Amino acid sequence: MNIGEIARRAGVSRSTVSYALSGKRPVSEDTRRKIQQVVDELGYQPSASARALANGRTSTIGLVFPPAGNHYTGMQLDFIGSVVEAAAAYDYDVLLSPSGMDSDRSFQRLLGERRVDGAILMEIRLEDDRADHLAALGFPSVAIGRTAHPEDGWYVGLDHTALAAACVHHLADLGHRRVAFVNRPEQLLRTGYESAHRGLDGFTKAAAERGLTVRTYCCGDDAAAGQACVERILHDDPATTALVTLNEAALGGLYRGLAHAGRHVPRDFSITGIVANRWAETVTPQLTAADVPAAEMGRLAVDLLVERLDHSDAPPRQHLLIPPISLRASTGPAGRPPTDTTA
Repeated sequence: MNIGEIARRAGVSRSTVSYALSGKRPVSEDTRRKIQQVVDELGYQPSASARALANGRTSTIGLVFPPAGNHYTGMQLDFIGSVVEAAAAYDYDVLLSPSGMDSDRSFQRLLGERRVDGAILMEIRLEDDRADHLAALGFPSVAIGRTAHPEDGWYVGLDHTALAAACVHHLADLGHRRVAFVNRPEQLLRTGYESAHRGLDGFTKAAAERGLTVRTYCCGDDAAAGQACVERILHDDPATTALVTLNEAALGGLYRGLAHAGRHVPRDFSITGIVANRWAETVTPQLTAADVPAAEMGRLAVDLLVERLDHSDAPPRQHLLIPPISLRASTGPAGRPPTDTTA
């Protein structure tokens, strides 16, 4: 079924049908009602491609996220779901593009074929060629995170520097003096992932301010890597009594590693970090953490992108979130670590 058939049955011209459906030009109420009756009888739905050709909009936004490797973290999945839900409220579809670099074919198709009206970029790096490329093209986009020079960009981000520092101060206030930092995988640190770098910066500066003895570790995004990381921490410095983590995917392994080492949480060892709340609440004891508001971030990113699409001359806007630390059961006063009875 097409506009020509609707025009024939309604006894009007094709252009009149087009104007009535698009609202680009006024038509009489009687004519509009007659056309709508035919549309309803036929169950006609204008094609997305036809609408895009007519008004230059696809009613679709792109969500550009990095290739998963072995899997996506819970935080990433929460964010993706929230973007899809928020976009639907604006009557936008979401096209997922697992793209890593601006030379990636999926990313180039997204832009070259104008499949989307705008894009949301996940997992921002301090020097991010995707963000630079979109800015150079004048293509509407919103970043999840901040580049090294975010002043002129549209973004929604977490202040990982402040949050990691808050975790350190919380542990120091409890009397912990020897603290480890469990970061994301080494390859992400090497490629400049903003959250990994800014979290590390906040941790080291706050630890120096409080005079703590610290070690930092990169850790794979899985439980087995988390358990192995705890083994390294306790091997390198058995007197360590606490850790801060950015790696929620390794969280279960961190707990398991401490249990295998005979460290009771929080009596012998405290854990805190930056983690989505539903993951912080799945471990036992529940994790004291700066809860990542993934759903809120997805909603804010869609709000900003729709605003940018509707008002192309609007000045850049940003949301930098600093959620408070939610005190749960994984942190407590520093105690003396268990002595090694195997010697």
